[in-house]
Amino acid sequence: MTITPLISLLLLLIAAALLPSPSLAEVKTLKIVNDARPMILFEKFGFTHTGIVTITVSAVFVSSTLSQPDPSRLGFFLLSEESLIQVLLELQQNPNFCVVDSHYINLLFTFRDLSPPPHSSFNKSYPVSFPNEYSLFFANCAPESQVNMDVRTEVYNLDNGGSTKDYLSAGLTQLPSLYSFFSIVYIAFLGFWCLNCVRNKRSVHRIHLLMGGLLVMKALNLICAAEDKHYVKVTGTPHGWDVLFYIFQFIRVVLLFTVIVLIGTGWSFLKPFLQEKEKKVLMIVIPLQVLANLASVVIGETGPFIKDWVTWNQVFLLVDIICCCAIIFPIVWSIRSLRETSKTDGKAARNLAKLTLFRQFYIVVIAYLYFTRIVVFALRTIAAYKYQWVSFAAEEVASLAFYMVMFYMFRPVERNEYFVLDDEEEEAAEMALRDEEFEL
Repeated sequence: MTITPLISLLLLLIAAALLPSPSLAEVKTLKIVNDARPMILFEKFGFTHTGIVTITVSAVFVSSTLSQPDPSRLGFFLLSEESLIQVLLELQQNPNFCVVDSHYINLLFTFRDLSPPPHSSFNKSYPVSFPNEYSLFFANCAPESQVNMDVRTEVYNLDNGGSTKDYLSAGLTQLPSLYSFFSIVYIAFLGFWCLNCVRNKRSVHRIHLLMGGLLVMKALNLICAAEDKHYVKVTGTPHGWDVLFYIFQFIRVVLLFTVIVLIGTGWSFLKPFLQEKEKKVLMIVIPLQVLANLASVVIGETGPFIKDWVTWNQVFLLVDIICCCAIIFPIVWSIRSLRETSKTDGKAARNLAKLTLFRQFYIVVIAYLYFTRIVVFALRTIAAYKYQWVSFAAEEVASLAFYMVMFYMFRPVERNEYFVLDDEEEEAAEMALRDEEFEL
């Protein structure tokens, strides 16, 4: 099936909008082999008034089953967000329209500008006249043709009077400082958690140790993210920090989902073992998180220029949704189990406290998932390109709030809500348990 330029452009832009984290505009060297796509998205970058685009292409070869392709029908261009609608309308009105002929794009060069074979190369830097967020595209309007070429892209803004290159988009240049700040916050958080565990040794369970490990991984993940973004900002390459970032991100995400599932089941502090259905949830969530992190690495380390990039985005979104749904089930099962138990064991006050706690935890988890998956995405979509960092800050604030509430609710304490034995409270609890307010 032939993919029209309109469909290709729409798929690329939708996938770019759905990215869990927009790809960094670092220096990239790519090899395009036998590619017949009508449109290839290379970068999406927020430029200031000192923005520069440098493109180097070499070893260019275009093959076609028809006549020799017209080199003016293949080229690189910049497209702003404001001009996108106009280009889409042009393509919709005339499916055979070549986007390089559009008056709404900033055409950089076509293959007509290449040096003669056998080198077939081109190298030039282009200043960006008007500050905006632009997408760097390659268009192939030659019918039944395939392109082979080596491409090197370098996209950056100049700071300090033009003496310093900043390879982070105008809306992301604050990320190194943002992640550094939150890493310090989590290190302090870990210190308070360790102190609380030491003060309440008798009430410390295995789940509390896992929660401490989660804080360690979160802090390390943020430190690596800060270093990764710093080196990309300064040099255009992460210098290996991206590898550490993905390692700690994988461990942290798996630990987070595991801790939520285990807390939802009441493991270690309510019961020493897991039921079969609870084990099955973990057996589903953990492998899916491995797949989700693999998709995240492919998305982050490659880019929309690879042929299966849209597919990897769809895999990530699907797996993330499944995992978010799966971790809710253990909490619901615990609430229902506690309601059934409260009818027979005669410990109304204790069961009421547990029910209240798990119901609150259920609401907190739902709120966290809703905010980080929907509200943050909405912020990234509607925020101006200069304020993209706000969505990342909102996500980190929401994550910190979730961690603090979860750790406070299930902190180790010598005397907590589970052991309420006052007679009046026992009678009040029995009345409350007859109510249906704890039914989900």
